[in-house]
Amino acid sequence: MSNFVEQSYGDKKKSLANSNKVKIINLEKGSKAPQFIAAIAANICVMAGGAMVVWSNPILLMLGEDPVNKENPLGRPVSAEEESWIGSLNAVGSMIGSLFPGYFAERFGRRTILLASVIPSMLSWTLIGIGRSIQVLYMARFISGVAVAIGFAVIPMYSGEIAETSIRGMLGSLFQVSVTLGQLWAFIIGPYVSYTTFWISCAALPIAFFVLFLPMPESPHYLAAKGRTEDVIKVLARLRGKSEDAVRCEASEIEAYVQKSYYQKATIMDLFKVKANFKALIITCVLVTFQQMSGIIVVLLYSELILASAGDSGISSALETIIVGLVKLVSTCANPLVVDRLGRNILLIISGIGTSLSLGALGIFFYLKDAIRCDVSGIGWLPICSLIMYMATYSVGLGPLPWTIMGEIFAPEVKSRATAITVFLSCFLAFVISKYFINIATSFGQYTAFMFFSFFCILSVLFTVFVMPETKGKSLQEIQDELAGKSRK
Repeated sequence: MSNFVEQSYGDKKKSLANSNKVKIINLEKGSKAPQFIAAIAANICVMAGGAMVVWSNPILLMLGEDPVNKENPLGRPVSAEEESWIGSLNAVGSMIGSLFPGYFAERFGRRTILLASVIPSMLSWTLIGIGRSIQVLYMARFISGVAVAIGFAVIPMYSGEIAETSIRGMLGSLFQVSVTLGQLWAFIIGPYVSYTTFWISCAALPIAFFVLFLPMPESPHYLAAKGRTEDVIKVLARLRGKSEDAVRCEASEIEAYVQKSYYQKATIMDLFKVKANFKALIITCVLVTFQQMSGIIVVLLYSELILASAGDSGISSALETIIVGLVKLVSTCANPLVVDRLGRNILLIISGIGTSLSLGALGIFFYLKDAIRCDVSGIGWLPICSLIMYMATYSVGLGPLPWTIMGEIFAPEVKSRATAITVFLSCFLAFVISKYFINIATSFGQYTAFMFFSFFCILSVLFTVFVMPETKGKSLQEIQDELAGKSRK
Protein backbone atom coordinates (compact mmCIF):
# COMPACT_ATOMS: atom_id res chain seq x y z
CA MET A 1 0.00 0.00 0.00
CA SER A 2 2.85 2.35 0.88
CA ASN A 3 4.54 1.64 -2.47
CA PHE A 4 1.30 2.35 -4.31
CA VAL A 5 0.91 5.71 -2.54
CA GLU A 6 4.52 6.64 -3.28
CA GLN A 7 4.13 5.65 -6.94
CA SER A 8 0.86 7.59 -7.23
CA TYR A 9 2.45 10.62 -5.62
CA GLY A 10 5.44 10.33 -7.97
CA ASP A 11 3.20 10.15 -11.05
CA LYS A 12 1.27 13.23 -9.94
CA LYS A 13 4.50 15.10 -9.28
CA LYS A 14 5.84 14.15 -12.72
CA SER A 15 2.57 15.15 -14.38
CA LEU A 16 2.59 18.48 -12.56
CA ALA A 17 6.18 19.11 -13.64
CA ASN A 18 5.32 18.36 -17.29
CA SER A 19 2.28 20.63 -17.04
CA ASN A 20 4.40 23.47 -15.68
CA LYS A 21 6.94 22.90 -18.44
CA VAL A 22 4.21 23.19 -21.09
CA LYS A 23 2.95 26.38 -19.46
CA ILE A 24 6.46 27.86 -19.46
CA ILE A 25 6.90 26.94 -23.13
CA ASN A 26 3.57 28.48 -24.05
CA LEU A 27 4.50 31.65 -22.17
CA GLU A 28 7.65 32.15 -24.27
CA LYS A 29 7.06 35.34 -26.21
CA GLY A 30 10.05 35.00 -28.48
CA SER A 31 11.01 37.72 -30.95
CA LYS A 32 9.97 38.64 -34.47
CA ALA A 33 13.25 40.47 -35.11
CA PRO A 34 15.07 37.42 -36.61
CA GLN A 35 12.29 37.05 -39.20
CA PHE A 36 12.60 40.71 -40.18
CA ILE A 37 16.39 40.46 -40.39
CA ALA A 38 16.21 37.40 -42.64
CA ALA A 39 13.52 38.95 -44.87
CA ILE A 40 15.36 42.28 -45.15
CA ALA A 41 18.63 40.54 -46.04
CA ALA A 42 16.84 38.45 -48.68
CA ASN A 43 15.10 41.44 -50.18
CA ILE A 44 18.38 43.23 -50.88
CA CYS A 45 18.43 40.85 -53.86
CA VAL A 46 15.19 42.48 -55.02
CA MET A 47 16.65 45.93 -54.35
CA ALA A 48 19.51 45.06 -56.70
CA GLY A 49 16.92 43.91 -59.23
CA GLY A 50 15.01 47.17 -58.93
CA ALA A 51 18.15 49.12 -59.83
CA MET A 52 18.77 46.76 -62.76
CA VAL A 53 15.29 47.24 -64.19
CA VAL A 54 15.39 51.06 -64.22
CA TRP A 55 19.09 51.45 -65.01
CA SER A 56 18.07 52.47 -68.53
CA ASN A 57 15.88 55.36 -67.32
CA PRO A 58 18.67 57.90 -66.65
CA ILE A 59 21.02 56.21 -69.13
CA LEU A 60 18.77 56.64 -72.17
CA LEU A 61 19.11 60.41 -72.09
CA MET A 62 22.88 60.02 -71.82
CA LEU A 63 23.07 57.54 -74.70
CA GLY A 64 20.74 59.60 -76.85
CA GLU A 65 22.85 62.74 -76.71
CA ASP A 66 26.02 63.78 -78.53
CA PRO A 67 28.91 61.77 -77.01
CA VAL A 68 31.01 64.95 -76.99
CA ASN A 69 28.76 66.33 -74.24
CA LYS A 70 28.21 63.14 -72.28
CA GLU A 71 30.20 60.01 -71.44
CA ASN A 72 28.73 57.64 -74.01
CA PRO A 73 30.51 54.27 -74.24
CA LEU A 74 28.98 53.57 -77.65
CA GLY A 75 30.59 56.62 -79.22
CA ARG A 76 27.34 57.62 -80.94
CA PRO A 77 23.74 58.49 -80.08
CA VAL A 78 21.30 55.58 -79.99
CA SER A 79 18.16 55.54 -82.12
CA ALA A 80 14.57 55.40 -80.81
CA GLU A 81 14.36 51.72 -81.80
CA GLU A 82 17.57 50.96 -79.89
CA GLU A 83 16.19 52.83 -76.89
CA SER A 84 13.12 50.59 -76.86
CA TRP A 85 15.28 47.45 -76.96
CA ILE A 86 17.56 48.67 -74.17
CA GLY A 87 14.50 49.34 -72.06
CA SER A 88 12.68 46.08 -72.84
CA LEU A 89 15.36 43.37 -73.11
CA ASN A 90 15.55 43.15 -69.34
CA ALA A 91 11.94 41.94 -69.41
CA VAL A 92 12.79 39.35 -72.09
CA GLY A 93 15.55 37.97 -69.87
CA SER A 94 13.16 37.88 -66.92
CA MET A 95 10.60 36.06 -69.03
CA ILE A 96 13.09 33.30 -69.89
CA GLY A 97 14.64 33.33 -66.44
CA SER A 98 11.30 32.83 -64.71
CA LEU A 99 11.03 29.28 -66.07
CA PHE A 100 13.67 27.64 -63.84
CA PRO A 101 14.05 29.36 -60.40
CA GLY A 102 11.03 27.62 -58.89
CA TYR A 103 12.32 24.17 -59.87
CA PHE A 104 15.82 24.85 -58.53
CA ALA A 105 14.39 26.39 -55.35
CA GLU A 106 12.49 23.16 -54.71
CA ARG A 107 15.51 20.98 -55.44
CA PHE A 108 18.40 22.93 -53.90
CA GLY A 109 16.63 25.30 -51.50
CA ARG A 110 15.43 28.90 -51.54
CA ARG A 111 18.59 30.22 -49.92
CA THR A 112 20.95 28.47 -52.33
CA ILE A 113 19.24 29.65 -55.50
CA LEU A 114 19.03 33.22 -54.19
CA LEU A 115 22.74 33.30 -53.46
CA ALA A 116 23.42 31.85 -56.93
CA SER A 117 21.53 34.77 -58.52
CA VAL A 118 24.60 36.94 -57.88
CA ILE A 119 26.40 35.16 -60.74
CA PRO A 120 24.22 36.41 -63.66
CA SER A 121 23.84 39.74 -61.89
CA MET A 122 27.58 40.43 -61.75
CA LEU A 123 28.06 39.11 -65.29
CA SER A 124 25.50 41.62 -66.51
CA TRP A 125 27.15 44.57 -64.77
CA THR A 126 30.57 43.49 -66.03
CA LEU A 127 29.32 43.49 -69.64
CA ILE A 128 27.74 46.90 -69.12
CA GLY A 129 31.07 48.17 -67.80
CA ILE A 130 33.32 46.79 -70.54
CA GLY A 131 30.90 46.80 -73.49
CA ARG A 132 31.49 49.28 -76.28
CA SER A 133 28.84 48.10 -78.74
CA ILE A 134 25.06 48.05 -78.75
CA GLN A 135 25.07 44.24 -79.09
CA VAL A 136 27.02 43.79 -75.84
CA LEU A 137 24.62 46.19 -74.13
CA TYR A 138 21.69 44.15 -75.39
CA MET A 139 23.27 40.96 -74.03
CA ALA A 140 23.91 42.59 -70.67
CA ARG A 141 20.30 43.72 -70.38
CA PHE A 142 19.05 40.25 -71.25
CA ILE A 143 21.26 38.59 -68.62
CA SER A 144 20.23 41.17 -66.04
CA GLY A 145 16.64 40.10 -66.61
CA VAL A 146 17.54 36.50 -65.77
CA ALA A 147 19.02 37.66 -62.46
CA VAL A 148 15.95 39.77 -61.69
CA ALA A 149 13.62 36.84 -62.40
CA ILE A 150 15.34 34.66 -59.80
CA GLY A 151 14.76 37.16 -57.01
CA PHE A 152 11.24 38.00 -58.11
CA ALA A 153 10.26 34.30 -58.19
CA VAL A 154 11.93 33.06 -55.00
CA ILE A 155 11.79 35.99 -52.54
CA PRO A 156 7.96 35.91 -52.09
CA MET A 157 8.25 32.15 -51.51
CA TYR A 158 11.03 32.57 -48.93
CA SER A 159 9.40 35.47 -47.07
CA GLY A 160 6.05 33.71 -46.88
CA GLU A 161 7.61 30.54 -45.50
CA ILE A 162 9.78 32.03 -42.75
CA ALA A 163 7.05 34.32 -41.39
CA GLU A 164 4.52 33.89 -38.61
CA THR A 165 0.92 34.40 -39.68
CA SER A 166 0.65 37.73 -37.83
CA ILE A 167 3.46 39.37 -39.83
CA ARG A 168 3.40 37.41 -43.10
CA GLY A 169 1.77 40.28 -44.96
CA MET A 170 4.29 42.75 -43.56
CA LEU A 171 7.27 40.64 -44.58
CA GLY A 172 5.73 40.06 -48.00
CA SER A 173 5.34 43.80 -48.46
CA LEU A 174 9.07 44.29 -47.96
CA PHE A 175 9.43 42.97 -51.51
CA GLN A 176 7.99 46.10 -53.09
CA VAL A 177 9.77 48.37 -50.60
CA SER A 178 13.05 46.83 -51.68
CA VAL A 179 12.23 47.13 -55.38
CA THR A 180 11.45 50.81 -54.83
CA LEU A 181 14.66 51.41 -52.89
CA GLY A 182 16.63 49.93 -55.77
CA GLN A 183 14.80 52.09 -58.29
CA LEU A 184 15.35 55.19 -56.20
CA TRP A 185 19.02 54.29 -55.88
CA ALA A 186 19.28 54.40 -59.69
CA PHE A 187 17.15 57.56 -60.05
CA ILE A 188 19.22 59.53 -57.53
CA ILE A 189 22.67 58.45 -58.67
CA GLY A 190 22.23 58.01 -62.43
CA PRO A 191 21.64 61.57 -63.67
CA TYR A 192 24.52 63.09 -61.69
CA VAL A 193 27.48 60.74 -62.17
CA SER A 194 29.45 59.27 -65.05
CA TYR A 195 28.43 56.12 -66.87
CA THR A 196 31.20 54.13 -65.15
CA THR A 197 30.42 55.39 -61.66
CA PHE A 198 26.74 54.60 -62.17
CA TRP A 199 27.17 50.94 -63.14
CA ILE A 200 29.69 50.35 -60.33
CA SER A 201 27.31 51.83 -57.75
CA CYS A 202 24.54 49.53 -59.02
CA ALA A 203 26.84 46.50 -59.07
CA ALA A 204 27.58 47.08 -55.37
CA LEU A 205 24.01 46.03 -54.47
CA PRO A 206 24.21 42.30 -55.42
CA ILE A 207 27.57 42.08 -53.63
CA ALA A 208 26.00 43.55 -50.49
CA PHE A 209 23.14 41.06 -50.79
CA PHE A 210 25.49 38.08 -50.98
CA VAL A 211 27.46 39.16 -47.91
CA LEU A 212 24.40 39.92 -45.77
CA PHE A 213 22.22 36.97 -46.81
CA LEU A 214 24.94 34.33 -46.56
CA PRO A 215 24.43 33.81 -42.76
CA MET A 216 20.61 33.61 -43.06
CA PRO A 217 18.74 30.29 -42.57
CA GLU A 218 17.00 28.12 -45.13
CA SER A 219 13.21 28.09 -45.34
CA PRO A 220 11.72 25.68 -42.73
CA HIS A 221 9.18 24.55 -45.34
CA TYR A 222 11.96 23.41 -47.68
CA LEU A 223 13.72 21.59 -44.84
CA ALA A 224 10.46 19.89 -43.87
CA ALA A 225 9.94 18.78 -47.47
CA LYS A 226 13.35 17.09 -47.34
CA GLY A 227 12.51 15.32 -44.07
CA ARG A 228 15.10 17.25 -42.03
CA THR A 229 13.06 17.46 -38.83
CA GLU A 230 15.85 18.56 -36.49
CA ASP A 231 16.91 21.30 -38.89
CA VAL A 232 13.31 22.52 -39.08
CA ILE A 233 13.21 22.84 -35.29
CA LYS A 234 16.58 24.61 -35.13
CA VAL A 235 15.65 27.08 -37.89
CA LEU A 236 12.24 27.81 -36.34
CA ALA A 237 13.82 28.35 -32.91
CA ARG A 238 16.23 30.83 -34.50
CA LEU A 239 13.55 32.63 -36.52
CA ARG A 240 11.05 32.81 -33.63
CA GLY A 241 13.60 33.69 -30.95
CA LYS A 242 12.37 30.78 -28.81
CA SER A 243 13.69 27.54 -27.38
CA GLU A 244 13.56 24.39 -29.49
CA ASP A 245 10.89 22.90 -27.22
CA ALA A 246 8.68 25.94 -27.77
CA VAL A 247 8.62 25.53 -31.57
CA ARG A 248 8.15 21.75 -31.80
CA CYS A 249 4.40 22.09 -32.19
CA GLU A 250 4.76 24.60 -35.07
CA ALA A 251 7.44 22.39 -36.63
CA SER A 252 5.04 19.42 -36.55
CA GLU A 253 2.32 21.49 -38.20
CA ILE A 254 4.70 22.63 -40.96
CA GLU A 255 5.89 19.08 -41.56
CA ALA A 256 2.35 17.75 -41.74
CA TYR A 257 1.33 20.57 -44.11
CA VAL A 258 4.37 20.33 -46.36
CA GLN A 259 5.04 16.60 -46.48
CA LYS A 260 1.40 15.77 -47.10
CA SER A 261 1.56 18.05 -50.12
CA TYR A 262 4.90 16.82 -51.40
CA TYR A 263 3.93 13.19 -51.11
CA GLN A 264 1.17 13.89 -53.60
CA LYS A 265 3.80 14.19 -56.37
CA ALA A 266 2.00 17.01 -58.11
CA THR A 267 2.40 17.60 -61.84
CA ILE A 268 1.86 20.71 -63.92
CA MET A 269 -1.65 19.47 -64.72
CA ASP A 270 -2.57 19.59 -61.04
CA LEU A 271 -2.53 23.35 -61.38
CA PHE A 272 -5.51 23.05 -63.68
CA LYS A 273 -7.28 19.95 -62.36
CA VAL A 274 -7.34 20.78 -58.62
CA LYS A 275 -9.90 23.45 -57.80
CA ALA A 276 -7.83 25.27 -55.16
CA ASN A 277 -4.70 25.31 -57.34
CA PHE A 278 -6.50 26.54 -60.44
CA LYS A 279 -8.33 29.26 -58.54
CA ALA A 280 -5.07 30.43 -56.96
CA LEU A 281 -3.36 30.48 -60.37
CA ILE A 282 -6.17 32.52 -61.92
CA ILE A 283 -6.08 35.01 -59.05
CA THR A 284 -2.32 35.60 -59.18
CA CYS A 285 -2.21 35.77 -62.98
CA VAL A 286 -5.04 38.31 -63.05
CA LEU A 287 -3.37 40.36 -60.31
CA VAL A 288 -0.01 40.58 -62.10
CA THR A 289 -1.87 41.38 -65.33
CA PHE A 290 -3.52 44.37 -63.68
CA GLN A 291 -0.20 45.28 -62.10
CA GLN A 292 1.57 45.47 -65.47
CA MET A 293 -1.40 46.87 -67.39
CA SER A 294 -1.48 49.77 -64.95
CA GLY A 295 1.53 51.03 -66.92
CA ILE A 296 4.09 50.82 -64.13
CA ILE A 297 6.90 49.62 -66.41
CA VAL A 298 6.34 52.63 -68.68
CA VAL A 299 6.56 55.04 -65.76
CA LEU A 300 9.68 53.35 -64.42
CA LEU A 301 11.56 53.12 -67.74
CA TYR A 302 10.43 56.28 -69.51
CA SER A 303 9.41 58.76 -66.79
CA GLU A 304 12.20 61.20 -67.72
CA LEU A 305 11.19 61.05 -71.39
CA ILE A 306 7.50 61.46 -70.48
CA LEU A 307 8.11 64.44 -68.20
CA ALA A 308 10.49 66.03 -70.70
CA SER A 309 7.85 65.73 -73.45
CA ALA A 310 5.23 67.33 -71.17
CA GLY A 311 7.02 70.66 -71.36
CA ASP A 312 8.67 72.99 -68.88
CA SER A 313 7.23 72.78 -65.37
CA GLY A 314 10.04 74.75 -63.74
CA ILE A 315 11.78 71.59 -62.51
CA SER A 316 14.20 69.38 -64.41
CA SER A 317 12.85 66.02 -65.55
CA ALA A 318 15.63 64.25 -63.58
CA LEU A 319 14.54 65.94 -60.36
CA GLU A 320 10.89 65.22 -61.11
CA THR A 321 11.76 61.54 -61.55
CA ILE A 322 13.52 61.52 -58.17
CA ILE A 323 10.46 63.12 -56.55
CA VAL A 324 8.22 60.44 -58.06
CA GLY A 325 10.62 57.77 -56.79
CA LEU A 326 10.60 59.24 -53.28
CA VAL A 327 6.81 59.27 -53.22
CA LYS A 328 6.82 55.64 -54.33
CA LEU A 329 9.21 54.77 -51.51
CA VAL A 330 7.18 56.52 -48.79
CA SER A 331 3.93 54.95 -50.00
CA THR A 332 5.50 51.51 -50.30
CA CYS A 333 6.89 51.76 -46.77
CA ALA A 334 3.37 52.51 -45.53
CA ASN A 335 2.06 49.25 -46.95
CA PRO A 336 3.74 46.88 -44.44
CA LEU A 337 2.34 48.97 -41.58
CA VAL A 338 -1.28 48.59 -42.66
CA VAL A 339 -1.50 45.44 -44.79
CA ASP A 340 -2.09 43.10 -41.81
CA ARG A 341 -4.54 45.57 -40.22
CA LEU A 342 -6.67 46.68 -43.14
CA GLY A 343 -6.28 43.56 -45.25
CA ARG A 344 -5.24 43.02 -48.87
CA ASN A 345 -8.54 43.78 -50.59
CA ILE A 346 -9.20 47.27 -49.26
CA LEU A 347 -5.69 48.34 -50.27
CA LEU A 348 -6.16 46.90 -53.75
CA ILE A 349 -9.41 48.86 -54.13
CA ILE A 350 -7.81 52.13 -52.97
CA SER A 351 -4.88 51.51 -55.30
CA GLY A 352 -7.06 50.74 -58.33
CA ILE A 353 -9.17 53.88 -57.89
CA GLY A 354 -6.17 56.16 -57.33
CA THR A 355 -4.13 54.88 -60.27
CA SER A 356 -7.16 55.07 -62.59
CA LEU A 357 -7.84 58.72 -61.73
CA SER A 358 -4.20 59.79 -62.00
CA LEU A 359 -3.60 58.03 -65.33
CA GLY A 360 -6.86 59.46 -66.67
CA ALA A 361 -5.69 62.97 -65.74
CA LEU A 362 -2.33 62.35 -67.43
CA GLY A 363 -4.11 61.09 -70.55
CA ILE A 364 -6.31 64.21 -70.66
CA PHE A 365 -3.24 66.45 -70.37
CA PHE A 366 -1.49 64.85 -73.35
CA TYR A 367 -4.77 64.80 -75.33
CA LEU A 368 -5.10 68.55 -74.85
CA LYS A 369 -1.44 69.12 -75.65
CA ASP A 370 -0.89 66.77 -78.60
CA ALA A 371 -4.30 65.98 -80.13
CA ILE A 372 -6.15 69.29 -80.10
CA ARG A 373 -3.06 71.51 -79.65
CA CYS A 374 -4.32 73.47 -76.65
CA ASP A 375 -2.08 75.77 -74.64
CA VAL A 376 -1.32 73.70 -71.52
CA SER A 377 1.20 76.06 -69.95
CA GLY A 378 -1.35 76.93 -67.27
CA ILE A 379 -1.56 73.28 -66.16
CA GLY A 380 2.10 72.38 -66.59
CA TRP A 381 2.02 71.04 -63.03
CA LEU A 382 -0.49 68.31 -63.93
CA PRO A 383 1.91 65.61 -65.29
CA ILE A 384 4.17 65.59 -62.24
CA CYS A 385 1.20 65.73 -59.86
CA SER A 386 -0.51 62.90 -61.73
CA LEU A 387 2.60 60.73 -61.54
CA ILE A 388 3.00 61.51 -57.83
CA MET A 389 -0.61 60.44 -57.18
CA TYR A 390 -0.12 57.41 -59.40
CA MET A 391 2.96 56.25 -57.51
CA ALA A 392 1.41 56.94 -54.11
CA THR A 393 -1.65 54.80 -54.80
CA TYR A 394 0.08 52.13 -56.89
CA SER A 395 2.61 51.50 -54.13
CA VAL A 396 0.07 50.65 -51.44
CA GLY A 397 -1.79 48.02 -53.44
CA LEU A 398 -1.15 47.04 -57.05
CA GLY A 399 2.60 47.19 -56.52
CA PRO A 400 3.34 44.99 -53.50
CA LEU A 401 0.23 42.90 -52.96
CA PRO A 402 0.32 40.59 -56.02
CA TRP A 403 3.73 39.34 -54.82
CA THR A 404 2.57 39.08 -51.21
CA ILE A 405 -0.48 37.06 -52.25
CA MET A 406 1.60 34.88 -54.58
CA GLY A 407 3.78 33.89 -51.62
CA GLU A 408 0.84 32.72 -49.51
CA ILE A 409 -1.90 31.44 -51.83
CA PHE A 410 -0.31 28.37 -53.47
CA ALA A 411 -0.07 24.87 -51.99
CA PRO A 412 3.56 23.71 -51.53
CA GLU A 413 3.41 20.95 -54.13
CA VAL A 414 2.55 23.38 -56.93
CA LYS A 415 4.19 26.56 -55.65
CA SER A 416 7.31 26.41 -57.82
CA ARG A 417 5.36 25.73 -61.04
CA ALA A 418 2.68 28.30 -60.26
CA THR A 419 5.29 30.93 -59.39
CA ALA A 420 7.10 30.30 -62.68
CA ILE A 421 3.90 30.77 -64.68
CA THR A 422 2.93 33.93 -62.79
CA VAL A 423 6.36 35.56 -63.10
CA PHE A 424 6.59 34.54 -66.78
CA LEU A 425 3.26 36.26 -67.48
CA SER A 426 4.33 39.37 -65.58
CA CYS A 427 7.61 39.58 -67.50
CA PHE A 428 5.93 38.92 -70.85
CA LEU A 429 3.48 41.78 -70.28
CA ALA A 430 6.31 44.03 -69.08
CA PHE A 431 8.22 43.32 -72.29
CA VAL A 432 5.25 43.96 -74.59
CA ILE A 433 4.34 47.22 -72.85
CA SER A 434 7.90 48.55 -72.53
CA LYS A 435 8.84 47.61 -76.11
CA TYR A 436 5.79 49.02 -77.86
CA PHE A 437 4.89 52.02 -75.69
CA ILE A 438 7.12 54.29 -77.77
CA ASN A 439 5.58 52.95 -80.99
CA ILE A 440 2.04 53.50 -79.69
CA ALA A 441 2.90 56.96 -78.38
CA THR A 442 4.40 57.90 -81.76
CA SER A 443 1.50 56.54 -83.83
CA PHE A 444 -1.53 57.27 -81.62
CA GLY A 445 -0.29 59.71 -78.99
CA GLN A 446 0.75 59.17 -75.38
CA TYR A 447 -2.78 59.94 -74.21
CA THR A 448 -4.05 56.73 -75.88
CA ALA A 449 -1.69 54.59 -73.81
CA PHE A 450 -2.50 56.36 -70.54
CA MET A 451 -6.26 56.10 -71.02
CA PHE A 452 -5.80 52.41 -71.83
CA PHE A 453 -3.87 51.89 -68.58
CA SER A 454 -6.55 53.81 -66.65
CA PHE A 455 -9.24 51.46 -67.95
CA PHE A 456 -7.40 48.39 -66.66
CA CYS A 457 -7.04 49.98 -63.23
CA ILE A 458 -10.84 50.30 -63.09
CA LEU A 459 -11.15 46.62 -63.99
CA SER A 460 -8.80 45.74 -61.11
CA VAL A 461 -11.22 47.34 -58.65
CA LEU A 462 -14.12 45.28 -59.98
CA PHE A 463 -12.07 42.09 -59.80
CA THR A 464 -11.10 42.77 -56.19
CA VAL A 465 -14.67 43.52 -55.11
CA PHE A 466 -16.35 40.54 -56.77
CA VAL A 467 -13.69 37.81 -57.03
CA MET A 468 -10.66 38.33 -54.80
CA PRO A 469 -10.63 36.37 -51.48
CA GLU A 470 -9.16 38.04 -48.39
CA THR A 471 -6.08 36.29 -46.95
CA LYS A 472 -5.45 38.56 -43.97
CA GLY A 473 -4.93 36.70 -40.69
CA LYS A 474 -5.29 33.25 -42.21
CA SER A 475 -2.77 30.42 -42.02
CA LEU A 476 -1.49 28.91 -45.26
CA GLN A 477 -3.66 25.84 -44.64
CA GLU A 478 -6.77 27.97 -44.01
CA ILE A 479 -6.20 29.77 -47.32
CA GLN A 480 -6.02 26.42 -49.13
CA ASP A 481 -9.20 25.21 -47.45
CA GLU A 482 -11.05 28.36 -48.47
CA LEU A 483 -9.91 28.09 -52.07
CA ALA A 484 -11.04 24.45 -52.11
CA GLY A 485 -14.43 25.43 -50.69
CA LYS A 486 -13.91 23.53 -47.42
CA SER A 487 -15.46 24.83 -44.19
CA ARG A 488 -13.30 25.10 -41.06
CA LYS A 489 -14.42 25.20 -37.44
